[in-house]
Amino acid sequence: MYIPDIFNNKVSPAPYPDIPAPGPGPERMPDLFPQPVIVRPSMQPGLHARRVMVTDASQRKSVPIIRSLGRKGVHVVAAEDGPMSLGFYSKYAQQKLTYPPPEKEERFVNWLIDSGRSGRFDIVFPIDERTMAPVTKYKAEIEQYLTVPVVDHETFMLARNKARTMELARNLGIPIPRTVACTREEDLGETLRLMPVPAVIKARESSGSRGLCYVTDRRHIFSEYRKIHARYPFPLVQELIPPGGDTYGVEALCDEGRILRLFVHRRIREYPINGGPSTLRESVYKPDLLEHAVRMLTAIKWHGVAMLEFKEDPRTGKCVLIEINPKFWGSIALPIAAGVDFPYLLYLLACRHQIREEYSYPEHVLCRWLLPGDLLHFIFNPNRLNLEPSFFDFRNTAYDIMDTKDPGPFVLLILTLIKDIFLPRTWTGKILRN
Repeated sequence: MYIPDIFNNKVSPAPYPDIPAPGPGPERMPDLFPQPVIVRPSMQPGLHARRVMVTDASQRKSVPIIRSLGRKGVHVVAAEDGPMSLGFYSKYAQQKLTYPPPEKEERFVNWLIDSGRSGRFDIVFPIDERTMAPVTKYKAEIEQYLTVPVVDHETFMLARNKARTMELARNLGIPIPRTVACTREEDLGETLRLMPVPAVIKARESSGSRGLCYVTDRRHIFSEYRKIHARYPFPLVQELIPPGGDTYGVEALCDEGRILRLFVHRRIREYPINGGPSTLRESVYKPDLLEHAVRMLTAIKWHGVAMLEFKEDPRTGKCVLIEINPKFWGSIALPIAAGVDFPYLLYLLACRHQIREEYSYPEHVLCRWLLPGDLLHFIFNPNRLNLEPSFFDFRNTAYDIMDTKDPGPFVLLILTLIKDIFLPRTWTGKILRN
């Protein structure tokens, strides 16, 4: 398989142009909660405006996606299976719809098809796994009435399955942690006996901390494996990469395996502080990780957006692949702030507009999930007063939700946090979990 040489500032005969060195970064606004000043591509002449439904509007990442499209003049329909959602309160959500629970696949898919027939919207952006799974599964039926810029179901499930992802990465020469994936009960004892400890046990198909367990004592590895196995059959066991190395995300937009955009971010802070979603991150340039991502996404002919997570091993300084996130990722606000407008570019792809390859972006653009994410990191980090940058430094930083020009989602979030202090078991817990 041919991998384009786009990372060494050399003239290459590959079908993708070189990645130029990152620029100095955009100027910033001096107000209290600034958003970086970005020159975004204007709506292309003659591009027929189409209505986009953004699912999972209760999720934090829905807000920058809705804003990105709305600011480009796209008619945005925010949708969720519940009545109270952050995305509903953005001024860029021109319509708000409630759909059946995606777990009830037949009802959900029929609702999409009926909506397409009636002309409620034209394009669907499923932005989380619970909507991606049924949409990819019934993509052929849905696409008779709607445009869905996502990969096919088989490839989506390959990316979700961590065992298959690790096997493919190994075959492609992409570094991975030492990994064991059993498929037979009789092999468990011998396999687990040989695994290094500390180790992490993780479900083959899950997200977040579900189906995840850390083991530091070899005497407990079998019992902990059994606990995860009872709910998530035959989980993976991997060596635990020790703390001290950075975590990176490589984001991409692809058209049937053709790489259109690439972007890398580095986690600066996260919550939980020992491993979780990033609460502060910055744009960086990592040619080796870009090359790994191109190799993987080209091999599986990825279509749409995806993010590959890499973890640096402090013992070697090398990065290993942790997983593929086969959908929009939680830190989507950062590339948008840095001028790599993935949601609008995905819209152009859905409209079959010609998109040229472009891989440059400014380094050291910061973006923050302030509440409750970075606040919780500050509270639970024993080194809270020596954070770099400081928790109290609000300069030159973009934000996931906070935006003085579109305050609705942030106001709802504040009210949600206040309400949860007194009623912690309300529907607002759903927003906080996301």
